[in-house]
Amino acid sequence: MGLFARVVHDAFGGVVGDWQQIVAVFSVISMFLGAIAAIGQRDIKRLMAYSSIAHMGFALMGLASGTTFGVQAMLIYMVIYATMNIGAFAFILSMERDGRLVSNIADLQMYSTYEPLKALCVTALMFSMAGVPPLVGFFGKFYVLRAAYDAGLAWLAIAGVIASVIGAFYYIRIVYFMYFGDETEPMDSHSPRRLTVILVVSAALMLLGTFFSLFGLEKFALTAAISLAG
Repeated sequence: MGLFARVVHDAFGGVVGDWQQIVAVFSVISMFLGAIAAIGQRDIKRLMAYSSIAHMGFALMGLASGTTFGVQAMLIYMVIYATMNIGAFAFILSMERDGRLVSNIADLQMYSTYEPLKALCVTALMFSMAGVPPLVGFFGKFYVLRAAYDAGLAWLAIAGVIASVIGAFYYIRIVYFMYFGDETEPMDSHSPRRLTVILVVSAALMLLGTFFSLFGLEKFALTAAISLAG
């Protein structure tokens, strides 16, 4: 995404009108393909893979705006997404039963009863990925939506909101299984400590990011991100 931003904004920044609509269309296709395809997935790894496609669509929305703020919004979105995804896959790698990896989301039913801390961390990550306010994932999506709207791409921002609502279903379904599913055989509780640490740190960073955003420090974050990129 960083290289893509360099190409379209540095090499072709003077002809935004020639590529803006193309990137916007790719953004819509990516968002809806990822969101809709993930709905029917029962394998959590495949679900997260389609989720990644949808998230790249939101990142492309920032680039499609053709503005400096749009690039800044994309960078912030990518930092937030990468942090959430690292934590999510650390959790997925810790899903074991009888020493074997499992990946069906049905295996998470009532997970919170025997792993309350991990369940809470996953809940924070899933809600943040879904863009539920006031978690930092909401602000990430808000920035790219605002960038698109300010650039006169209101239709793209509306499409982003719709795709986000669709995507929220499968994130919330995972949380539902962990807290309100049927009783099932519990998974192993002796996962590698490093995976638990990564999960907890990732969730903590999401909550810390929420604190910064709620107290109006998002401009500082935007400035830091664009400085790192340039």
